Amino acid sequence: MKETNAWKLNGVVAILLFLIFVGIAAGSFYLLDSENQPLYAIPGILGAILAVITLSSIKVVQPNQAITLTFFGRYIGSVREAGFWMTVPFTTAKKVSLRMRNFNSAKLKVNDINGNPIEIAAVVVFRVIDSAKALFDVDKYEVFVEIQSETALRHVATKYPYDNFDDGYSLRGNSEEVAAELVNELQQRLTVAGLEVIEARLTHLAYSAEIAAAMLQRQQADAIVAARQTIVDGAIGMVKMVVADIEASGIALDEERKAAMINNLMVAIVSDRSATPVINTGSLY
Repeated sequence: MKETNAWKLNGVVAILLFLIFVGIAAGSFYLLDSENQPLYAIPGILGAILAVITLSSIKVVQPNQAITLTFFGRYIGSVREAGFWMTVPFTTAKKVSLRMRNFNSAKLKVNDINGNPIEIAAVVVFRVIDSAKALFDVDKYEVFVEIQSETALRHVATKYPYDNFDDGYSLRGNSEEVAAELVNELQQRLTVAGLEVIEARLTHLAYSAEIAAAMLQRQQADAIVAARQTIVDGAIGMVKMVVADIEASGIALDEERKAAMINNLMVAIVSDRSATPVINTGSLY
C-alpha cells in the first residue's frame, strides 16, 4: 500500500448541490400534490436520491489529521488538508492522527554482550507519514510500534557492554551513539507501517537487582585499577623528566644512587598517602 491523494472539492459545493437537489425534490412533490400528476414524482425521487448521495460525500478533516477513503472495500486515496471537503460519495472514512506521539517502553530485563543481566527502558517519539500503510499494512499500528520498539531495544542492548573502561562503546558511556543506533534500528522496522521515528532515548539503565551489588564492587575495582594505571603512567613520565633534568644540569649519579632516587620518587608519587620525609644527618661518631 502507498498513500495517494483522493479526489476532493470544497465542501461548499456539496452544500449548494444538496440545497439544489432538495429544492427540486420539494418542488416536484409540491406540484405532484397540487396538480396530481404522477410524472412529477420522477424528478422528486431523483432529487431526493441525489441529495442523499451529495450528503454522503461530505467529509471534515481536523488539523494534523488524515482520513483514508475506501469505496466498497477499495482504497481510493487519503485527504490530509484540514477543512470541509466533498469527496467520492458512499466512501468509508477512517481517521489517522498525524501528530507526534510518545511510546514509553516497559523496563526490559536483557543480557548485555558480556552476559550480565541489566534493566533497560526507552522512550520513542514517532508519527504517521503514510496513512495507507499505517491502516492497511499492519494490524493496529500502535501495538506494532510497541512490540517492534521492545524488540529493537533488546537487540541493541545485547550488542554492547553495560560499562567499559577500555576503548569501545558501552551503554552507559555512549548514550548518544546507542540512541542513534536505536533510531536507525526502529526506522528499519517501522517503515513498513508508514511511520517515522523522530527520536529514541534510554530512560532507564541499571544492573538487575540480583547482581547489582557484585557489579558495583566490580565497577569500583575497575575504576581503581584504571586510576592507578593513569597515576603510574604519569609517575613514570615525571621520574624520567627529573632524571633527565638532573643529568642535564651536570650532576653525576651512579647507578645505585639513580635507582634509589627513582625508587623514592615512585613511592612518593604513586602512594595514596602523603610522603614522610626522612633527613639523613650522618653519624655523630
